[in-house]
Amino acid sequence: MTEKKAESGEGVGVRANEAVVPVLGCVDADATVDFYRMLGFRVEHDQRRPYFYMALGWSGLHVHFVDAPKGTDPAKEEGGIALVMVDDVAAYHAEFVAGMRAARGKVLARGVPRITRFRTGSSRFTLVDPNGNSLLFIQRDEPEELEYGGSPELEGLGRSLDEVRILREYKTDDAHAYRRAKSGFKRHGADAPAVERARMLAVLVELGTAVGEDPEVIRGRLEELDAIELTGEEQAEAAGDLDAVEETRRWFAEGGG
Repeated sequence: MTEKKAESGEGVGVRANEAVVPVLGCVDADATVDFYRMLGFRVEHDQRRPYFYMALGWSGLHVHFVDAPKGTDPAKEEGGIALVMVDDVAAYHAEFVAGMRAARGKVLARGVPRITRFRTGSSRFTLVDPNGNSLLFIQRDEPEELEYGGSPELEGLGRSLDEVRILREYKTDDAHAYRRAKSGFKRHGADAPAVERARMLAVLVELGTAVGEDPEVIRGRLEELDAIELTGEEQAEAAGDLDAVEETRRWFAEGGG
């Protein structure tokens, strides 16, 4: 084996044409088939006896299933995770949402199963299936290096906003992001520039809606947000977060709450 081959990890005669197929746990076979068929998947293999094994496929994606360990609770979302790298993540999200609307008349936005919302400019979203497994679709060219925990070049509420962005968009952890947003606003909101206060209030409305915050709390933050006067330049800077407020409200209203 040449030195170059050894460094790359390739063996003699190995070609880069591998295909990796995730094998996930299944609690309810019929519910699993219904969910994935709704999204456009086809059943490629469905064996129930003498042991369970099921294979589903869509486009170039293949997902296989075996019996989940005894005692698995899908609601805890502690199943397997499959990373799916794609060239146009927004197109995949739109395809799956269209399938849900066609089959159920709404988007499955809460609970299990569900699809997470997709903000303009985001690079990933998650499908949670009826077994608590997650298929995480990721834009292939998303940034390789992320400043987890907030960029060291930022401070105050600006750094809190960056921390929340990472938790929400890359870890897709709305609950943790919401807690971080509340903490950051409590600590830094009073002294922050108007545009940062407006952005964080918009984030708190968006994430509060996502995690089921008390509607009165959300309405109070909307009133506080509306009371902030922003210049045209500041409105442009905050546009992404302000637009997300309306997108989120429509998303969960369509999903049936």
